[in-house]
Amino acid sequence: MSPRSGLGKGLDALIPGTSTSGSAAGASQVALEAISHNPRQPRHTFKEDELDDLAASIREHGLIQPLVVAPAMGGTYTLIAGERRLQAARRAGLTQVPVVVRSASDQQLLELALIENVQRADLNPIEEAQAYQHLVKEFGLSHDAIAERVSKSRVAVTNTLRLLDAGAAVKQALVDGRISEGHARALLGLASAKAQEAALQRVVNLDLSVRQTELLARKAAGRKPAVRRKPRRSADAADIEKRLRASLGTKVTLKPGKKGGTLTIHYYSAEELDALLERLL
Repeated sequence: MSPRSGLGKGLDALIPGTSTSGSAAGASQVALEAISHNPRQPRHTFKEDELDDLAASIREHGLIQPLVVAPAMGGTYTLIAGERRLQAARRAGLTQVPVVVRSASDQQLLELALIENVQRADLNPIEEAQAYQHLVKEFGLSHDAIAERVSKSRVAVTNTLRLLDAGAAVKQALVDGRISEGHARALLGLASAKAQEAALQRVVNLDLSVRQTELLARKAAGRKPAVRRKPRRSADAADIEKRLRASLGTKVTLKPGKKGGTLTIHYYSAEELDALLERLL
């Protein structure tokens, strides 16, 4: 099962019948002004052009996919899932929208909004990390429990949470899309926010890859990159090379392997090759 296919079951698993993939045909109609935003909505940034496009589509075709809401005080409702559709419906001038009404706890309001946004890849990495942090600190969920709910690995959840340790400049660059999560994690190797910001400027200005950023951070932190040492040659191999060079009158290279090896005989002109062939054959 792919990660994305698992997410489709997440909403319904938390609150049966909450799947947002159904049609609005069997949904209830509710006054738009009676629906308030999800106070646990982890997404804070919305692209204006995408909202305008969705609003135009809603004006032409209506809101095909219902919102998921929870009953609140005085006949009002709290949005569970569908923040982007709610905003676009307001822009489209709708007065009523189709909804599916479900009961939800405070924790479920956050979990369901998080699952929906992760499913659509709508959250930037910092918004996702902050949502995970709320689940850990306010509701006591482990990284494993969060991973299960959003159909990601525990390592992926932990790595996302680590992004919150980055300096303000690195976080903003990540939100703006100027660097990737891989760049940000590499910059976390620098202890101070000032050092991270200085390295960040080089990464952005030089358009460094993640690997290059890792090397930059390691160098800035005073850690030398690991150097692969050449394997020591045996005395026997060196002696054989010496004897062959003396016999053939040219450079000879012997490279022993785990099973056998290679013997390279060098020549530097057609005449030398002829002389070697005559001697060997």
